[in-house]
Amino acid sequence: MDGRAERVAVLGAGSWGTALAKLVADKGVPTTLWARRAEQADAIARERENAAYLPGATLPDTLRATASLAEAMADATVVLSVVPTHGLRAVWKQAAELLAPDVPVVSATKGIENDSLKLVTEILEDLLPEANHGRLLALGGPSFAREVARGVPTAVTLAGRDLETVQRVQRLLTTDRFRAYATEDVVGVELGGALKNVVAIAAGAADGLGLGHNARAGLITRGLAEIRRLAVKMGAHPLTLSGLAGMGDLVLTCTGDLSRNRSVGVQLGRGRSLDEILDGMTMVAEGVRTAASAYALARREGVEMPITEEVYRVLYEGRSPVDALDALMRRPLRHERE
Repeated sequence: MDGRAERVAVLGAGSWGTALAKLVADKGVPTTLWARRAEQADAIARERENAAYLPGATLPDTLRATASLAEAMADATVVLSVVPTHGLRAVWKQAAELLAPDVPVVSATKGIENDSLKLVTEILEDLLPEANHGRLLALGGPSFAREVARGVPTAVTLAGRDLETVQRVQRLLTTDRFRAYATEDVVGVELGGALKNVVAIAAGAADGLGLGHNARAGLITRGLAEIRRLAVKMGAHPLTLSGLAGMGDLVLTCTGDLSRNRSVGVQLGRGRSLDEILDGMTMVAEGVRTAASAYALARREGVEMPITEEVYRVLYEGRSPVDALDALMRRPLRHERE
C-alpha cells in the first residue's frame, strides 16, 4: 500500500460473503458487496439486510451492494472472493479484467473444481495475470457466517505466499471478536476447508442413523487422518491440519447445527434422497460437489480415503448410508498411523 485507505470488494452475496462484508464494513472500511442478481443487490441496499441469506444481520452504511462487477471492483484495494467453486470461472473471467496488479485477492471459498481437480487459488491463477499470483490468499477455519455476523468470538487462518500481504489482510480482517492467524500453507488451508465438508456429510449421516457420539467422534478423527494424508501428499504442512483450518473447521462442520453439509448427511441418514434434499436447499452445500472431486483426487494421488470414498458412493452411486457404514467397519485392521 502507498498510504491509501483500504476499500474492500466482496464478490458473492451469500451468507458467508455477506458476513465478511459486514465484518469489514463494521470497522468503518468502505465495502462493496457484489450480488449476481440485481434484485438481490437492490433489496440489500434498500433493507440494509440480506434477508435471503443472512436474516437478522443489520448492515452498516459503510457497506454498499451492487450487481455491477465494475462498480464493485472500482478502487478496491482488497478483494474477497466468496463465489461458489462451480461458478468461480465465469465470475472471474470478467473480474480479472478489472483487477489492478497490486490488489490482493482472498479466496473464502472452500471447494475443489470437479473437472480440473484444482484448488480455488489454482483456478484463480488460471484466470489472473501472473503479477497477481503472489497476492492470492486463502481464508479457512471454523467460522459459521451467522455467528460471525453476530459478533461471536471466532478464530480463522489466512494463508498466502507473501507474508507482508498476509499480514496486511490479517490486520484488515481482525477485530476484537474475529482473530486471523497467518500461515504460508495455502495448500493445507484450502484442502482442510474443502475436504472437511465431505467428512461432515458422513458425520451427519451417522447422526441421522442415530448412531451416537462414539460413531461421530470416530468419523471426525479418522476423517482428519485421511484429510491429512492427502494434504501432506500434495505439499501441505501436517501441523496445518491439526490447526484451525484442519481440526477446527472439521469439528465445527461435523457437529454444528448450522452446517449445511452435516444437514445433508443427517437427511441422507434418515432416508431422504439427495435430489429431495438439494431441491429444498437455498444455499450451497459444497461438500456434495467436493465429494466427487475428492474421490478423484485421492485416486490420482494414490491416497487411501475410505470415508471420502463411501460418501462418494452414497451420493453418486446410490449406496445406502447403512451399507457405507458396514463397508467402513469391515475394512482390514491396521496400525492407527497408517
